[in-house]
Amino acid sequence: MSEFVVGLTGGIGSGKSTVADMFVEHGVVLVDTDAIAHQLTAAGGAAMPAVAKAFGPDVVTADGAMDRAAMRRLAFADGSARARLEAILHPLIRQVAAERCRAAMSPYVILAVPLLVESATYRQRCDRVLVVDCPETLQIERVVARNGMGAEEVKAIMAAQASRQQRLAAADDVVVNDGGRGELLARVAGLHEKYLLLLAEKVKAGC
Repeated sequence: MSEFVVGLTGGIGSGKSTVADMFVEHGVVLVDTDAIAHQLTAAGGAAMPAVAKAFGPDVVTADGAMDRAAMRRLAFADGSARARLEAILHPLIRQVAAERCRAAMSPYVILAVPLLVESATYRQRCDRVLVVDCPETLQIERVVARNGMGAEEVKAIMAAQASRQQRLAAADDVVVNDGGRGELLARVAGLHEKYLLLLAEKVKAGC
């Protein structure tokens, strides 16, 4: 069971997933709330009975998963739909994330939460908050290249998230992802050593 939780966050296109995977390469357990949300809304997922009851068959695919495109359209047309979906999903995501953090057998855990800065609940669970940062122009370029979205659409998503300044203000640690993979690997390796030292200090203080 892990004694130390590092909350990992960053804006869309910042490279959160890349950084998370690099920590996994060091043997660290990753608990990803986005992945948990997908599991909960997949066919047979624990959230699907409540989703189907709340929104009807139009947002459920033939195999019983949540139809994400249909849900996005509904949320766009009905401002309350997103809040109702979050009311179903967020308690379940928090429960599963907490269980996985407790069960983790690595020295510390990376808890990846896209909206960590916006959520006091997750911040309270973390020993450290690690923000993946890069210039906003680079975020837009990456998402446009990766997802084929328009720049204005990406900007709208960014506007709905915490600002770059808000994330940096909440950070205990920042990894800048504006260079090559080698630079990023080195930065993650340094943070890994730092977290092992902080964990050792925490354990010693608790003795």
